[in-house]
Amino acid sequence: VLADATNTIAEGEVMQLLNVHNADVTEADYLCATRSKTAKLFEAAGRLGAILAGVSRAREDALAEFGMHLGTAFQLVDDILDYSGDLVQTGKNLGDDLFEGKATLPLIRAMHQGDAAQRALIRKAIVEGGLSDFGPVMQAMQETGALEYARRQAEDSARRARETITGLPHSKYKDCLLELAAFAVTRNY
Repeated sequence: VLADATNTIAEGEVMQLLNVHNADVTEADYLCATRSKTAKLFEAAGRLGAILAGVSRAREDALAEFGMHLGTAFQLVDDILDYSGDLVQTGKNLGDDLFEGKATLPLIRAMHQGDAAQRALIRKAIVEGGLSDFGPVMQAMQETGALEYARRQAEDSARRARETITGLPHSKYKDCLLELAAFAVTRNY
């Protein structure tokens, strides 16, 4: 499980690096990279916990799927916080992803929903990197509802995570997993 996760995470990292400064990244490309990196790590944690607990294969698969959806939600919120977080709380500067030329879901959605001028602005910002267009890019994201869209996608992933463990018996451990799913989308750091 760890070897498989390590290989997939490495592949996801390479995929993300190949897409730096690539303004043609699609939402599907972004989600594939996210699932290959962050979500795979969370999935492996869910699966390993189940293996160590000696549960059935069906429960192991459910906990692995829980981790995958939880990791997706977590990464989506991380990408949202890159444009709406607070440095003191998040520990990262606003716009770090834009500075590095990373096309994350908020940027992809804004480019997809924006008018021609907004698309050109975001495309330029991704291709060139840096923060010279940060203010106008933020405005485009607000006008297109891109951050809200990404938030809804994160909430959907958290909902799907919760649904995967409905068959688990009630326990303090299940409650903790449900709290993790809620935290993933309500966190501000």
